[in-house]
Amino acid sequence: MTQQTPQVPQAQPELAEVRNFRDVGGLPTVDGRRIRHGRLYRSGHLAHATEEDAAFLTGLGLHTVFDFRNASDIKLEGPDVALPGVRNVNIPLTDPADGAEFWTMVRDGELGQLRGALGDGKAAARMAHTYREIITTRTEDHSRVLHALAEDSVPALMHCAAGKDRAGLSIAVTLLAVGVERDAIEADYLKSNDPSRRYKIRRSDSSSVGMSPEVMDLLSPLFGADADYLSAAFAAIEETWGSTESYLSDGLKLAPATRERLREQLLED
Repeated sequence: MTQQTPQVPQAQPELAEVRNFRDVGGLPTVDGRRIRHGRLYRSGHLAHATEEDAAFLTGLGLHTVFDFRNASDIKLEGPDVALPGVRNVNIPLTDPADGAEFWTMVRDGELGQLRGALGDGKAAARMAHTYREIITTRTEDHSRVLHALAEDSVPALMHCAAGKDRAGLSIAVTLLAVGVERDAIEADYLKSNDPSRRYKIRRSDSSSVGMSPEVMDLLSPLFGADADYLSAAFAAIEETWGSTESYLSDGLKLAPATRERLREQLLED
């Protein structure tokens, strides 16, 4: 009689041109269950994926790729590489006009401009505000994603540009809906700061002046994951709806049956 060994999730690969990829499987819920491996993935954009990257992603058996970039992001980076048999759904979670001038300054601005716009905590405050705004104004979009996951869209990959903000919030909302512990949600979110995952800052002036330590320090809050940003999102939920349960039921219009289907799709038995 042969003894079967339990299946262990494969080590996460470091893809060549897809940043911040990971399977969120294994995260614990408050009732002692865990997210099933191979059901929900997150990453940065797929626009520059190599043939090897695309072959790996295709091998995951994905049903749907949710792309939360807006038209300006896609124009800058390019559309996702097509994966055979995979449905691509674009749901912009920020308006292309919102902050267009600001992000142009981030790429092209001189040190004095960056100091004025980002110094003295302004960069971090802007990020926290963005997180709050996405939570409070994009309920229809997050509801659409969760209803799709409950029906037929898994395995799924969620991404934006860097895979930390818009995708990070969408993953966080999904995990809240199936009861994952907040500490676990935060720990997964902060993995976007790992050196191999972190978004590469691109500046039109890539010289030692344009990419100086001071410039990098000023830009860092925009391109890093910060627990305070996620806390701002959670606080917006409490302040706007009173509780996570009310946010899910009233804000995202998730009926009990839909949440049960979500749990069936995403959680281990």
